[in-house]
Amino acid sequence: MDYQNTLKYLYESVPMFQQIGSGAYKEGLANTRALDEYFEHPHRKYRTIHVGGTNGKGSCSHTLAAILQEAGYRVGLYTSPHLVDFRERIRINGEMMPETYVVDFVEKHRSFFEPLHPSFFELTTAMAFRYFADEKVDVALIEVGLGGRLDCTNIITPDLCVITNISLDHTQFLGNTLAEIAGEKAGIIKPNIPVLIGEAEGEIKQVFIDKARCENSPIYFAEDIKPIIHSRLEDSGKWIFESNKYPNLTGELGGFCQEKNAATVLAAIELLQQMNYVIPDKAVYQGFRNVTKLTGLQGRWQRINDIPKVICDTGHNIGGIQYIVRQLNSEKYRTLRIVIGMVNDKDINGVLSILPQDAIYYFTQASIPRALPAQEMMQKGLAHGLIGTHFPTVKEAYKKAINDSDPSDLIFVGGSTFIVADLLSFLKQKCLTSLL
Repeated sequence: MDYQNTLKYLYESVPMFQQIGSGAYKEGLANTRALDEYFEHPHRKYRTIHVGGTNGKGSCSHTLAAILQEAGYRVGLYTSPHLVDFRERIRINGEMMPETYVVDFVEKHRSFFEPLHPSFFELTTAMAFRYFADEKVDVALIEVGLGGRLDCTNIITPDLCVITNISLDHTQFLGNTLAEIAGEKAGIIKPNIPVLIGEAEGEIKQVFIDKARCENSPIYFAEDIKPIIHSRLEDSGKWIFESNKYPNLTGELGGFCQEKNAATVLAAIELLQQMNYVIPDKAVYQGFRNVTKLTGLQGRWQRINDIPKVICDTGHNIGGIQYIVRQLNSEKYRTLRIVIGMVNDKDINGVLSILPQDAIYYFTQASIPRALPAQEMMQKGLAHGLIGTHFPTVKEAYKKAINDSDPSDLIFVGGSTFIVADLLSFLKQKCLTSLL
């Protein structure tokens, strides 16, 4: 098989949460442990850092990877989901794994894994761990897929666990309260392994304290470490962070949520340095300043056009959308136009209830089975006072928003990771077509 046919085989042969949602979720680690045994425990051959939480774990993982890469380490990075290319999930020093590796992996090992009927994520995780071992990385940033306790990344023994924050998401699997979700996320806390919590208060904080005590794990809170004294968001869209150790630190990622993420990353760097990671100040500056170039990160308050200004962001739950709404309120524009769609297992009414009512909406749907139909999305929007029309594809909604816009308008595209994925895929194809 060639690469495209191999991907087709993977997408059709193993359940993929990105496409079908809960039908792809497999509780328990039996398949993961069987795959790990078969591949001879590849994750034991390099150091790891485990990053979980509801929001921000992707940004934190990429930024930490960029810093360690600039510090001279050979860095693996495993994240999900992908936006345009499957191989975005598995990178070494920012470079996606080769197509040939994916093809060879499937052809060589399918006779073993087919009888297991693993999920897409179980198989992809095994592929990532083996690839990092084959390529002899020094350290790998491993982002939790869903939850923590039963996530198939949770077989690693990391140097450090990081949990960014807790918000309501995937409640059908993780629980209906923040404390229940925190309990699942806390499942990545390992015996005697330090854990860093980015944001937590009240009963959520106590959940982490109790779990760390049970595991005899040192626990740290970024809000107690206070690595950032103050910060400001520049007109350029970049953050300037001030700290005792890193004055005038420029952060490339411009979303409001990145202020909290930056504090988490800096606290993690401090802990890693205590574990004898050699991380010069210059690496921290370069990593923060060039994270997208160094790691390929996309979809975090990403500006994709200037006139009119177009921003896309993968925030998709109330916790993430709250930051986006704050940021939209701080922007200057004549008319705000929002291209939005969501998947059907999210708190859609909760998100719609906090979106600005003075915008023009272009309701749409992503090209996955989980997408809420655009017309139904529009009806739900109308119930919350959000006025607009519906479009069957992200491409059509985006093109209409562009055509309707004055140069001083602002277009925001989001509501779902998969809306952003469809937008970036369309823009990539448009760019390639223009080159022909």
